[in-house]
Order: sequence, then structure tokens, then C-alpha cells
Amino acid sequence: MPNQIKSESNELFDQIISQMEDNRQSLSMEMLTQISGLLYKEQKESSHLENPNTLNIRIHGGKPLSGEIEVKTSKNAAVGLLCASLLNKGTTTLRNLARIEEVNRIIEVLTSLGVQIQWLNDQNDLEIKPPERLLIENLNMEAARKTRSIIMFLGPLLHVFTDFELPYAGGCNLGKRTVKPHLDGLKHFGLEVDASQNGLYKAHVNPCQPKKPIVMIERGDTVTENILMAAALCTGTTIIRNASPNYMVQDLCLFLQQFGVKIEGIGTTTLKVTGIESINQNVEYYPSEDPIEAMSLLAAGIVTKSQITIRRVPIEFLEIELLLLEEMGLQYEMSEEYVAHNGYTRLVDLEIKPSELTAPKDKIHPLPFPGINIDNLPFFACIAATAHGRTLVHDWVYENRAIYLTELTKLNAKVELLDPHRVYIEGPTRWKSAEVICPPALRPSVVILLGMLAAKGTSTLRNTYSIARGYEDLVSRLNLLGAEIEIFGEN
Repeated sequence: MPNQIKSESNELFDQIISQMEDNRQSLSMEMLTQISGLLYKEQKESSHLENPNTLNIRIHGGKPLSGEIEVKTSKNAAVGLLCASLLNKGTTTLRNLARIEEVNRIIEVLTSLGVQIQWLNDQNDLEIKPPERLLIENLNMEAARKTRSIIMFLGPLLHVFTDFELPYAGGCNLGKRTVKPHLDGLKHFGLEVDASQNGLYKAHVNPCQPKKPIVMIERGDTVTENILMAAALCTGTTIIRNASPNYMVQDLCLFLQQFGVKIEGIGTTTLKVTGIESINQNVEYYPSEDPIEAMSLLAAGIVTKSQITIRRVPIEFLEIELLLLEEMGLQYEMSEEYVAHNGYTRLVDLEIKPSELTAPKDKIHPLPFPGINIDNLPFFACIAATAHGRTLVHDWVYENRAIYLTELTKLNAKVELLDPHRVYIEGPTRWKSAEVICPPALRPSVVILLGMLAAKGTSTLRNTYSIARGYEDLVSRLNLLGAEIEIFGEN
């Protein structure tokens, strides 16, 4: 039954995409209802398979928030650093690591390889000790299939094995996300990958040094990280062009530098990496704070018209978003900058004030850093629903995510799906309570949660595993700001 439901939803999505791209059909309310029904069935079935004891939340909304909240360290930095720990034969200690489900899946995979891992204290310090030999034959396929981050094992493992297998990357269901850029970049180090019929990448390695600069067709974050990890143990110099300068890439560069890997151009689109022959050191590293969580908290304050202070905001990765929000009418105060525990990332404290927003004149769309972050774009959907006027949100990267944003209509938002990538949102919304199942995607799930915070009455959000993938104790932390949210399970 679950495969049948997923097939039905995929067929419907393909039909919508085909007809809209040919300008043969606009999205009717009947089609929206059909989409919502199939999403509901798919999410219900997949949630039961992933976790038979599903966690849900009940939100008593319509209450303003107040107080202070501190941004946790980065989800995306955490998974990259965990993968990079495979490069080190010594002990790696990651301080104040995000304790989230995405991290748990990577830990399960590492543990299955023979890596000894333990949480040291309540400050979320994680100690990682590799074995003499990685047990690739014992790799936990079930955990690996649940995270897209498994693709970042290619870079480290090509230094260890001549032949190995990894399952297809999982994670959020956001459409067709190709791994070709990873394979194109890593082939310069001798990696060849065949995709088998049984959901496995079969990798073969003939180790070699890159003979020319690696020019990436796509400025991807995880692609850049994979190439960085491959270059770290190549004793020559690797030049990466059109590299991502984003926050998780910067964290990985700083981490690799502690081993003696020389990296020039951090924060730019050209990286020059001089690797070393081997790494066997005891190191500790503090990942920087998460700009996407900071944006989530910022959006929570805006949609509930609250006055809250968000501490430890990595401002370099939110400057464009803040500028746009300021143009829309957001009132806020910002502290002087200070430095994160990694000694590099610039942080500020932001005080958000109740504001009346108006829709921006131009569309809102993401761009590679330093533009609006692709993971921050969904939060503008609920912000736009709060603002006066009509806003065009253009998610040109993912095929499915704009469709998931139509679930806000259940909370009384006016969302018009133009095509698989664009939605018109008209505000201000008189939010109403509803029951919704989390989409199989992290950020749209949180967007629905934020809309429920603004809606008077009691809402229910089911199967919150998607949120737990990227946020640590979000419910309890929002409750400390005055939200009224309960967690409950069902068998």
C-alpha cells in the first residue's frame, strides 16, 4: 500500500509539472484537494514505517511570544564534520554539537563501521574514536538510507577502500536531486561510481591527484564539502572553482585547517587546498551557530507579532534576509558583533519587535551565498502570509517544495500555486487552527508549525520526525518563550 500511494502522488506531481510547464493548466481547488489528500496518505504511511510510535504536537496558538532564545549550532555543519571525522585516525571531539535526528542517523552509520562514539556531557560534546579498520561490510543500510548526508561518505572513503558500496541518498523528499556533481568532482581523485538496480552506489577507486582545477557546474554545499574531504588527504594542491562559500563549508575548512591542511580562499568561490599524507591527531572543534534555525526563530517572532531576542545569530548568513525584511517593515535592534567559539564566525543578538509588514515589490527567490539561502526561502511563505499585499515566492531549486507550501491553506492562508516552483501568497492572513501531517520535508514542516503558533485555537501537527531531523528541543524552547505546545504519541 505505501508504495502504491507514493506512486500515485509521484504520478500526480509529474502530471501537474508537465501540464503547468506546458501552460496547459492552472491549479484548481479540486487539484489542490487531490494533492492534499495524497500527501496526507503518503505522509501517514511513511510516518508509520519510519517510526511506529509517531510523535505529534498539539499547539494552542494565537499567543504572543516574549523573552530570549539562543541559536543552536548548525545542523548542516554537524553532518559535514561527522563525515570528515573519518579522515582522522586520532580522536575527534565536536563541542556543543546539534543533537538532532539527522546527527543520530550519521552516528548510527559511523557506529556500524566500528567507530566508537559517546556523548560526553549535557553540553552536547561528542567524542569520536575510529577503529584500526573501518568495517565497511557492516554499514547500517537502514540508517544510511534515511539521510542525504550519506553521499558525503564518498570523499573520505575513497582514501580508505578500493571498492565499497553506499545506498542511494535519502532525507527530504524535495524532488529529483542529482548526485552527478558529486561524481563529476570526485572523479578527479580516481573515483568511479556505478548506480546499481538495487539502490546502491558501487564505488571503485584508482587513486590519483587532480591534474587540473576542478570546476563545479553546480555551486553545491555538500558537493564542495565532498571535494574538500577528498583533497584533504591528497598531498598536492587542489583548486576548486565555483565552490560554495556557505556556512557549513566554512566550518569544514576551519576544521580541516586544524589538522594542518592548508586552505586559501575560505568564504570565496575559489578554494586552494594543499592536503597532507595522513591525519592522526586528537582535536576538538566548535561548529558555528545555525543561520537556518535563526531564520526560523525570526519568522516565529514575526508571524506571532512578538518581541523576542534571538542570541548568537550568525549575521553574515542572514544579512540579505534581514535587509529584505527591513524593507518589508520589520523593526529590530542589533547588538555589536562578537566571535563564535570557532574563532571565526561573526555573531550578533537580534531583538525583534512587533511589526506591520507589507509585501515586497519584487519576487522573493534564493541565490547561492551571499544571496537568500535556499533553506530560508520557505520561511518567507508564512512571513508573506502575515504581510499586507501579494508576494511571489520562487523556489527554483526544488520541484516539490512549493507544492508542500500549499498546506498553509489549511490554516486559512491564501496560497496560489502557479507552477511547481512558484507560489503567490496574499496577506494578511486570519490564521485558523487545523490538523495537518508534516510534509516529508524539514523546512515546510516548520513553516506549518509557525502558522499554527499564530492561529488562535488548538492545532495538531502530526508526524514531527521531519522537524526533529533538524531542530533540537524546538518545542520546549518555544514554550520557554510563552508558546503552549504539547507533545503526544500514538501507537
